[in-house]
Amino acid sequence: MSDKTHFGYQTIDASEKVQRVGEVFSSVARNYDIMNDVMSFGIHRIWKKITINHAKLRKGESVLDLASGTGDLARAYLEAVGSQGRVVMTDINPDMLAEGRKRCLQLGVAHKLEFAIVNAEQIPFEDNSFDCVSISFGLRNVTDKDQALREMHRILKPGGRALILEFSQTNELVKPFYDFYSFNILPKMGKLIANDEESYQYLAESIRMHPDQKTLKSMMDNAGFGQTSYMDLTFGICAVHRGYKLS
Repeated sequence: MSDKTHFGYQTIDASEKVQRVGEVFSSVARNYDIMNDVMSFGIHRIWKKITINHAKLRKGESVLDLASGTGDLARAYLEAVGSQGRVVMTDINPDMLAEGRKRCLQLGVAHKLEFAIVNAEQIPFEDNSFDCVSISFGLRNVTDKDQALREMHRILKPGGRALILEFSQTNELVKPFYDFYSFNILPKMGKLIANDEESYQYLAESIRMHPDQKTLKSMMDNAGFGQTSYMDLTFGICAVHRGYKLS
């Protein structure tokens, strides 16, 4: 990996990115759910339901959810795998994970989940440990995405699948409107609701620096995944990628 990377449109030392991204998410943690609903007009809930359906989970299976945030996907996985299953809810950011655990406590399901601080580039679980691994709106914040994909492949059991839900590249018809919204409206909403304009400016920039759909699919192929595919959601504003560990 290069010793330089992107933080939004800025070029920074790769060693700085974890801290810089951590500052963003520590800042937005308390208002994370509200902002997700407002900035996506609630559509993020539909995107996540589609991702859950793509996981094709069965009772008794094990799931590792990376970059869990406030845990909406992890809680849905818990319902899908049932009482004999296992769901590990993780985040690299302690403040985000604390918000997620608090939400799970409020909903009475925290005792059914495992919680861990996890860097997707160094997943602290053994090879062949999980039936499914997912990361939702988190991969674009990872410094070494190729390493994270290799780690996701490593910890899957043979036949296991990886799900990546991430903002992506819109089609040309929608792009001018989406760009205007992202750079002119979204940061102002962040300032009004979360008193944090800079974090949502970073969000808009980080989306543009993330690999497009075909590139991410190729990265999954290179990490060892087979039968890789992706589905564009809402004109490509985001996409859900899926790949399998074949052996």
